[in-house]
Amino acid sequence: MKLYTYFRSSAAFRVRIALNLKGLKYEPVFVHLAKGEHRQPQYAQVNPQALLPTLELDDGTRLTQSLAIIEWLEEKHPTPPLLPKEPLARARVRSLSYLVASEIHPLNNLRVLQHLKRALGQTQDEIDTWYRYWIADGLAKLEAELAGSSGKFCHGDFPGMADCCLVPQIFNAKRYSSDLAPYPTTMRVFDNCMKLEAFDRAQPSKQPDAE
Repeated sequence: MKLYTYFRSSAAFRVRIALNLKGLKYEPVFVHLAKGEHRQPQYAQVNPQALLPTLELDDGTRLTQSLAIIEWLEEKHPTPPLLPKEPLARARVRSLSYLVASEIHPLNNLRVLQHLKRALGQTQDEIDTWYRYWIADGLAKLEAELAGSSGKFCHGDFPGMADCCLVPQIFNAKRYSSDLAPYPTTMRVFDNCMKLEAFDRAQPSKQPDAE
């Protein structure tokens, strides 16, 4: 398999974690987001959405959108599981995953930050304030969902899809110097995740294209 990725892409980071947890090997294909390589015609032939990640299977089939890719991996390679078997538990893990991937991340991805700067004329300080505001808003909701949980991870004692989403978001929050003290349960889960080789090996600084 080939994974079209960029070291700092949160969505690609999620899939790298999932692939590592599943013990699946892949060939990375690097697409430099900051240089706009995802908007070039040659990448449009790979992914018409011009987004990362894209997972290309051995037969040439290409999958897009990180959570759809992770769910496909779960269906194709069910062991170890990233979603629990019980329907209500599966719904909870999906809800936590979407909270990060649909409610927090879209407001802070590169396209939005560039638009704030280029089209709306915001200063870097103003952009950073925007970023930290939405991080705080989203992590407060996540903390409320996780508070009182006795498990090591987002749901229970085994890492799953929600943890694949949580960890990249915390990396982003740290990059923008967000105050993470108000989220002790979230950070406990993050720390437990980062003790695992699958998460550590997927982090941005350990990617071949890291800058």
